Amino acid sequence: MWVHPQFDPIAIKLGPLAVHWYGLTYLAAFGLFLFLANRRVAQPQFAQAGWSRRDVDDLLFFGVLGVVLGGRLGFVLFYKPDYYLHNLGEVLAVWKGGMAFHGGLLGVIAAMALFAKLRGRKFFEVTDLIAPCVPTGLAMGRLGNFINGELWGRVADPSLPWAMVFPQSPTLEPRHPSQLYQFFGEGLLLFVWLWMYARKPRQTGQVSGMFLIGYGIFRFMAEYFRQPDDYLGLRWLNLSQGQWLCVPMVATGLLIWVLSSRRKT
Repeated sequence: MWVHPQFDPIAIKLGPLAVHWYGLTYLAAFGLFLFLANRRVAQPQFAQAGWSRRDVDDLLFFGVLGVVLGGRLGFVLFYKPDYYLHNLGEVLAVWKGGMAFHGGLLGVIAAMALFAKLRGRKFFEVTDLIAPCVPTGLAMGRLGNFINGELWGRVADPSLPWAMVFPQSPTLEPRHPSQLYQFFGEGLLLFVWLWMYARKPRQTGQVSGMFLIGYGIFRFMAEYFRQPDDYLGLRWLNLSQGQWLCVPMVATGLLIWVLSSRRKT
């Protein structure tokens, strides 16, 4: 059994300037996206369609807006609607914490739809380009969660070799380091899966559909080890809010993949 090392949340301090680990993980996520997306636009199917490095820079800008706005609004609507209904002034107070992946995903979808419209591109052409580049950013986010000692897992059997005590948790019991499970699952494994899948020519929309399916499956499994939010607990059929949000995600991914597969080349 391990004890969470309690990292100092500030990675670098230069006088009044403090750089937090969480900020560095976001910076790493953006850097990895630029690197991978530039590799993608160099592939024949995108290079021949006129994609450029400048497009990648613009995609990152649109994506960041979608993540921040969508992630915050998703948290407000999916997790604490009653609280924010009575505290409207805190809806945009992102510095107090509270972001939701599923909301961020919807925000990115909206941002990519806007980008596609402005550039005269097909929506799924855009999302197929970025889908394999997203999981590494998710991995960095989960690494930031672990460094901060937040979003810990459910109580684990003390005999579990990697069980960990999180001093910030309500009880000092050994828990699953679920942040690391998500780092490996919806981060690294999903990246390898999608990158290998996207290397071969696919029908437009198939890569996007596979991303939704893959993330939904990995996240659904990880939620069995992640401690549910105390203000939500478990829902119907003993599933968490995160798991229920994954159900329509996987169903939509399957629908997109099947319809794309039937489309003529």
